[in-house]
Amino acid sequence: MTSQSTFLRAAALGASAVLAFASSAQAATFSANAALTTDYVWRGTTQTQGDPAVQAGFKLAGESGWYGSVWGSNVEFSPELHASSEFDFTAGWSGALDDAWALDVNVLHYRYPATTADLNWTELNGTLTYDSRYWMSLGFSPEALGSDENGTYAQLGARFPVNDAFRVEAVAGYYFLDDVYDESYTHGQLSAIWTVNAPERPVELRVTAHGTDSGAKRIFGDDLAGSRIEAAVQASF
Repeated sequence: MTSQSTFLRAAALGASAVLAFASSAQAATFSANAALTTDYVWRGTTQTQGDPAVQAGFKLAGESGWYGSVWGSNVEFSPELHASSEFDFTAGWSGALDDAWALDVNVLHYRYPATTADLNWTELNGTLTYDSRYWMSLGFSPEALGSDENGTYAQLGARFPVNDAFRVEAVAGYYFLDDVYDESYTHGQLSAIWTVNAPERPVELRVTAHGTDSGAKRIFGDDLAGSRIEAAVQASF
């Protein structure tokens, strides 16, 4: 059995176990969100050719920390792929390690229905958060971006609350894609976020500046990478 097959089998078993738990948990909580954005930007590159996106997600979480979620968005890749939608299925566990540290580990499956190529892929992710303000994330996949090769993504982030309604967030990421493209790249983003109607049904207004290095441009092209501004509104329920 190949390492990729082992990884995918373990991911599928883990996801099945988590979703079975979540569906049977008596004290599970359900949440949802919906967003409208001027550009769907993922890890520094646009997934909609710079066009707007409508997005929505649902999450079921148990008291023990196990959870399952699904999230969707419209996408626009190269015309020959005919990709128009993305669905992300996640199963994982999150919880506090002590008064300051928290951990989230999950299996995330990216799925693109009705395309002319097999773009689907799965990633194992972990995020360690300190003081609810600083985080470090790591993601690994043996089929990165729908390929048959390894890819690893690392991210550092921080949020700086100004008051109860306004905060600034900064993120720096590096995507190790040498096995896929003989190239890797760095990206960064800076967001200003306003929250209204919290905590009952919070609505977030977000403006984000994104930027990538030349490595991303060599991989994805100047039209998809580089610098761009995104504005979004998101409601949680």
